[in-house]
Amino acid sequence: MQRHSAVPATTTVVDVDVSGPRVCDDMTVEVALSVMAGARVQYLLVCDGDDESTGSITRAQLARLRAGSTYTDRIRLRDILGGHAVSPFPFSL
Repeated sequence: MQRHSAVPATTTVVDVDVSGPRVCDDMTVEVALSVMAGARVQYLLVCDGDDESTGSITRAQLARLRAGSTYTDRIRLRDILGGHAVSPFPFSL
């Protein structure tokens, strides 16, 4: 005979590493890609002028943006994030 506990099974919480490189949202895409390459990371945590997190951006997202026909070297991370962490791109890539 097996005993069944009335206590639900525990759920394992996975720690997310939020200690990645933090950069200001006024950084250009080109500089962000250089920072990622130099730091050997796949993403950056983006903060506004008040050091409040506005989201994160991946190297793959920036590479897709840079390969697009509307890309210019004046695009800043804040232009991509639009001040919201919900969607990293306000437009379709």
